[in-house]
Amino acid sequence: MSDVPTYEFRCKACGSTFDVKRSMDDASAPAPCPNGHDDTVKLLSMAGLSGKADAPATGGGCCGGGCCG
Repeated sequence: MSDVPTYEFRCKACGSTFDVKRSMDDASAPAPCPNGHDDTVKLLSMAGLSGKADAPATGGGCCGGGCCG
């Protein structure tokens, strides 16, 4: 089986957070809380939304290109 993404959910009823591994096609499907509640919401994951952590910062100054000043 190939690697499937992990999505984080939060239960609105009890406040617990939990992870669910599922295919990207099922990413928005409801996920019941492990405590038996159905009122859950998928949380936004910041993983993969930014560049590499060790990538050097580019640009600079107030407009990003050093044109100020």
